[in-house]
Amino acid sequence: MDCIFCKIVSGDIPSARLHETDNFIVIKDVSPQAPLHLLVIPKKHYDNILDCNESGMMDEMMEAAKAVTKTLGVQQSGFRLIVNTNKDGGQTVFHLHMHILGGKKLSEKMGL
Repeated sequence: MDCIFCKIVSGDIPSARLHETDNFIVIKDVSPQAPLHLLVIPKKHYDNILDCNESGMMDEMMEAAKAVTKTLGVQQSGFRLIVNTNKDGGQTVFHLHMHILGGKKLSEKMGL
């Protein structure tokens, strides 16, 4: 498989893991759209959220997001969670992942 996130999960592409569970890693986005821009990535490959039918996986993804935002101290100021799905939904890497954006006041409009 030629999936960049699978290569990151396997260690073929090095990355600094800010948080890790049995099923997820959290890393910094290489093209940040906010001062804080992290990715929560399942270790198992799912093309997108529609492909993930395992009970509890999305709950665990949310728990990973909560844990890392607590560790980084951004829960009080606030953050945004985004899961893009398919091309028209803005998905560019077809491996399920969640964006965590924060570190500044985000726009109330769609996007940042």
